Amino acid sequence: MDLFDRCKNYKDARAVEAMGLYPYFRRISSSPDTKVIAEGREVIMIGSNNYLGLTNHPKVIEAIHQAVDKYGSGCTGSRFLNGTLDMHVLLEEELADFMGTESALVFSTGFQTNLGTISTLVGKDDIVIGDRANHASIVDGCRMSFGDFKKYKHNNMADLERHLAKNGNSRGKLVVTDGVFSMEGDIANLPKITELSSKYGARVMVDDAHSIGVLGENGRGTAEYFHIEDQVDIVMGTFSKSLASLGGFIAADEDVIHYIKHHSRALIFSAAPPPAAVAAVRTTLKIMKSEPERRTRLWEITRRMHKEFKGMGFDIGATQTPIIPIIVGEDMKTFAFWKSLTEAGLFTNPIISPAVPPGQALIRTSYTATHTDEQLDRVLQIFKDVGKKFGII
Repeated sequence: MDLFDRCKNYKDARAVEAMGLYPYFRRISSSPDTKVIAEGREVIMIGSNNYLGLTNHPKVIEAIHQAVDKYGSGCTGSRFLNGTLDMHVLLEEELADFMGTESALVFSTGFQTNLGTISTLVGKDDIVIGDRANHASIVDGCRMSFGDFKKYKHNNMADLERHLAKNGNSRGKLVVTDGVFSMEGDIANLPKITELSSKYGARVMVDDAHSIGVLGENGRGTAEYFHIEDQVDIVMGTFSKSLASLGGFIAADEDVIHYIKHHSRALIFSAAPPPAAVAAVRTTLKIMKSEPERRTRLWEITRRMHKEFKGMGFDIGATQTPIIPIIVGEDMKTFAFWKSLTEAGLFTNPIISPAVPPGQALIRTSYTATHTDEQLDRVLQIFKDVGKKFGII
């Protein structure tokens, strides 16, 4: 067998392309905002993770220009060797202060952050236990560790306890969960997760990629939302959502950070985040503190859209956040639904199995603090028209 046979025999995407329903790798030729130019047309963007709408903030743009003028375009090496700038260290100090932890560590991407943290901490005699709906970066981090990897049913605390109870105190145990689940939009039952983990001697890591800037009084994420920050051992966050940049970080005790800094292959063998990305994050952190009204507006929009979609008869699942799935069901029907939304002027994301369970294909929508009421009115009217056309409402 030729190694490339599987490539030649992969026909699924081309078949969808031939039907005119291919929804991926769409070209955007404008800055990320509530409206974008996609494939040559202006559309309302409800498919991004720009929750606080900071990607075009004048202070962020100014900080980027200043960083490039001072440091240039890149770092030319890894953090471990020649790639650590003073601004990387300052950002880590600022993140630790913001998160209320002893220390923080910055990675070049969010995917790397989970990959490099989990695979470094979990050894061959350990067990790592994750929610079945966790992000792919968590799953791959668990698979790449030398430990025993188990999954519990989505947000099912009885199933989590079953896995914890089967493994005695002689094994190191890490429970990993998304704070906000990126497709479903629901929130992890973190109080119960931390309670069970404490009972069975496990450590807890929370991926707050979609929670930082969104949940909690100060935007510190899921643990702050539930008022249990002292019960979570590691918080992971990304810069590509609320923080309007690229990269990721973990916040934890200093000895944990120190160990990962000296053992994580994903960190040691990757180029450092470029100056522009770091400058953007440092500035968005300041704006998050000085402009809390952005988070207030985001939740006003979230509550409205939850109510309106439900009122029209759409199934939005168990979402509790600005991520609002519109559940369609069958994969090809979802692609067709997506195309009609696109033709009507909306940028959305169709999500099919295995990203969601079979028969639960959906249109993923998400909202930004800077969406106007007029734009939201238009979104709702389009969904109403297309929903009726497809017999979904």
